[in-house]
Amino acid sequence: MDPDMEDKTLELMSMTVMESQNNTGDVSPKKTTVFKFGNGSVAGSRKRMSQGNFEKEKDLCIQLFDQWSESDQVEFVEHLISRMCHYQHGHINSYLKPMLQRDFITALPAQGLDHIAENILSFLDARSLCSAELVCREWQRVISDGMLWKKLIEKMVRTDPLWKGLSERHQWEKYLFKNRTNEVPPNSYYHSLYPKIIQDIETIEANWRCGRHNLQRIQCRSENSKGVYCLQYDDDKIISGLRDNSIKIWDKQSLECLKVLTGHTGSVLCLQYDDRVIVTGSSDSTVRVWDVVSGEVLNTLIHHNEAVLHLRFCNGLMVTCSKDRSIAVWDMASATDISLRRVLVGHRAAVNVVDFDDKYIVSASGDRTIKVWSTSTCEFVRTLNGHKRGIACLQYRDRLVVSGSSDNTIRKIKVWDLQAALDPRAPASTLCLRTLVEHSGRVFRLQFDEFQIISSSHDDTILIWDFLNVSTNGQPERRSPSRTYTYVSR
Repeated sequence: MDPDMEDKTLELMSMTVMESQNNTGDVSPKKTTVFKFGNGSVAGSRKRMSQGNFEKEKDLCIQLFDQWSESDQVEFVEHLISRMCHYQHGHINSYLKPMLQRDFITALPAQGLDHIAENILSFLDARSLCSAELVCREWQRVISDGMLWKKLIEKMVRTDPLWKGLSERHQWEKYLFKNRTNEVPPNSYYHSLYPKIIQDIETIEANWRCGRHNLQRIQCRSENSKGVYCLQYDDDKIISGLRDNSIKIWDKQSLECLKVLTGHTGSVLCLQYDDRVIVTGSSDSTVRVWDVVSGEVLNTLIHHNEAVLHLRFCNGLMVTCSKDRSIAVWDMASATDISLRRVLVGHRAAVNVVDFDDKYIVSASGDRTIKVWSTSTCEFVRTLNGHKRGIACLQYRDRLVVSGSSDNTIRKIKVWDLQAALDPRAPASTLCLRTLVEHSGRVFRLQFDEFQIISSSHDDTILIWDFLNVSTNGQPERRSPSRTYTYVSR
């Protein structure tokens, strides 16, 4: 705005005020106290002329204001606001605040930007998504058309192994990760599916904590067999290592033996496999790498002085432990390219079992202790005490550790909360979540996931502890507080 024009406008307003004062016969103008601030702004005490004159003056100012361009209007208002006091600024702010608010979820679709509104709401969790559906019909339409409940479930399946496992077992994954077709159910289907999944999760965790399970047995006894020392399973097969130096592959559905691998000169005490190789450790002190399809031996590692009791490999790293009380950390570039990185010592007896992830290496020993080491630096972190006898088997997954005792009379499987165990303030009574007693012989090896534990024993049995398909016999279920998923029904 032209400064001269602004000054003339202010002068005109001032003259109008003085004229109104003269018209009312007020010959002694009212004094106004003026305050100057450091930024040049000016504030004065509030003064109001008669209502009739104010309306005329206001109309005149508005007529002048309407003649200016938008930029001139903004400049003038800024100049005007700078002359006001803090009290007036507060009133103006209260007036402008609701005017600046916009319902973007409703406004965006009207501009043909439905996808942006859907993307904004896709960041909500289940509780917030339920609340959003109740805001108005337009919000509910955006959620329904955007299939946001489907997207929320897909997000959980991608990021949480328990959700992924449930989707595979219940076969509702066939409706996920697909574009909209006639075969894909409407958003209401996924809206009703979400609370069912939460209920399944609570049931599984309650089964774990209460010890409810179904049990199946595979009889491995043969003419030469004298015990199952190790195993691993997937949805199709179970691979076990036996005391008779052999490795057997079983069909998980029919429970029939499919293949037998031979080559070790001692009992097969530990094994692990993936899509390409089977790695085994034996009482002959060697580690062997086998082709998972052909059964051919690809590599033999000689390092430990005594029997290799357990091993684990993942993402280019392998960890083995031995009766010689040591733990070996290996870099595993391929089946034929394996080199020793570091040896960990600290246990006072044979190291019976080891497990690890990208954070911790967890080892268990005949000295009755569980030790925790840093995976990245191989430095010692913590010793966990609790077993009264030597620990024969252990698995570490997420925040849970499942361990089995080697004592002939105890024969127990214990479920531990590692997160609580690493907290020095946690009471000792809260560390062990559950104790399972079913085997009649020493528990040699075990493996578990979110749904089951499979364990092997000197009693020539493999036990499958199923925490998913459990009959409650009409008993009320105890809900577990360990997860934070929340669903609020409409």
